[in-house]
Amino acid sequence: MGFVPLDNMQELTDNRYKAVLIASQRARQLNAIRLAKLEMLTRENADKIDIDGRKVTAMALKDCLEGRVRLKMEHNGEEPADS
Repeated sequence: MGFVPLDNMQELTDNRYKAVLIASQRARQLNAIRLAKLEMLTRENADKIDIDGRKVTAMALKDCLEGRVRLKMEHNGEEPADS
């Protein structure tokens, strides 16, 4: 994946900075998954574990733009109450 225009990120939220924070949290998730796979990697199972070589930031931006990431808002530092 190449260049991701940040103008499209404003479609996610009303604030581009909030959209960047959402994408950065997704990138951290993807990186944690990648690190867990690397820890499981041994010579015996090297062909069974698939590790994506793309940059996690580009993958996170793409996930956000494609609607794969959901925003969970907190209200006053607390989880929203179910109504």
